[in-house]
Amino acid sequence: MTETRSALVTGATSGIGRAAALKLARDGFQVLVHGRDAERGAAVVKEIESSGGRAEFHTADLADVRAIMQLAAAAKDVDVLVNNAGFSWFGPTADLEPGTFDALFDANVRSAYYLTAVIAPAMAERGEGVVINLGSMAGQVGLAGGAAYSATKAALTSLTRSWAAEYSPQGVRINTIAPGPVYTGGSSRENLTALGKTTLLARTAEAEEIADVIAFLASPAAGYITGAVIPADGGRTAV
Repeated sequence: MTETRSALVTGATSGIGRAAALKLARDGFQVLVHGRDAERGAAVVKEIESSGGRAEFHTADLADVRAIMQLAAAAKDVDVLVNNAGFSWFGPTADLEPGTFDALFDANVRSAYYLTAVIAPAMAERGEGVVINLGSMAGQVGLAGGAAYSATKAALTSLTRSWAAEYSPQGVRINTIAPGPVYTGGSSRENLTALGKTTLLARTAEAEEIADVIAFLASPAAGYITGAVIPADGGRTAV
């Protein structure tokens, strides 16, 4: 009997994280659904279970280092870690308040760092595992008004390369996905549609399309990919 594999998806109660949790569950993973809203978390778990999958909800405020470490301890034995949680802020550089600047790096970078710091070594001890970081095309190109947010996503890309160098010799594959504009429910649909028209495919992605890339990287089909940045941006950064 094949052993059930497990995956922790942070920020899994909406958007790309939710789509990834549902997709991984359909692929046979037991999914640890992370979020801050217990009601939304329960809804995702129920949706997975109603389709015959297995899931459990874990709440943690990823702005709190102690909560991060508690989540990491609970998820230490997962086969796949998807560092998806985070938020964005766009506006003039001079308008960004120090508290928001710190919160961006706490949510987008520090949480991924400390979850990986606990979970990747455990994967390395077992000789296998996958870490997938959700970056952004904003970390690859300059976007006016996106300096701080883009810096957080560029940091994840740098971390991915360093972590691959550190853990891939022990069998742990670590990659970043850099999505372009995606309909997630968290931003203005009108603005996202306009941004999508700047891509080579002239459209905005659905969250499920990014989840498919996550599922690919989590699968044996991506067994020779590590330390990479996978653009899922409709060709926006290609030209």
